Amino acid sequence: MTFQRSGAEDIPAAGLFLYDRDCGFCQRAVAFAQGRLRTRTAFAAWQRTDLSRFGLTPAHADDRAWVVLAGASLLSGGDAVAHVLLCSPRGRPIGRALRLPLLRAANRAAYRWVAAHRHRLPGGTASCALPSGSL
Repeated sequence: MTFQRSGAEDIPAAGLFLYDRDCGFCQRAVAFAQGRLRTRTAFAAWQRTDLSRFGLTPAHADDRAWVVLAGASLLSGGDAVAHVLLCSPRGRPIGRALRLPLLRAANRAAYRWVAAHRHRLPGGTASCALPSGSL
């Protein structure tokens, strides 16, 4: 999902990934992306970000991960994860593959499944659970 929004003038060239700081699974995923993948994407907890600059609300951010790009566009869910991989020397081949039409659909579905079950995955806690009806 891609949107055009204003207020992203100071976003890093590789984008800003917004994640849930209250979710242990999300924190582990960000640590993995920063450490092992060495992605150029910057990371920020959405709870510490002025979401209104990007046309987002806490409900949007709590529902899924977002990447804010320098051109003021937004990527969400599986598309945001694919972007982080594209900005990583180690993840670039996978990121490219996830942008292919059939794999993009599978990536989006896999993201929705992971997001809905992140409280049961390694690092997940009860605070990782999404409200019912999300996604």
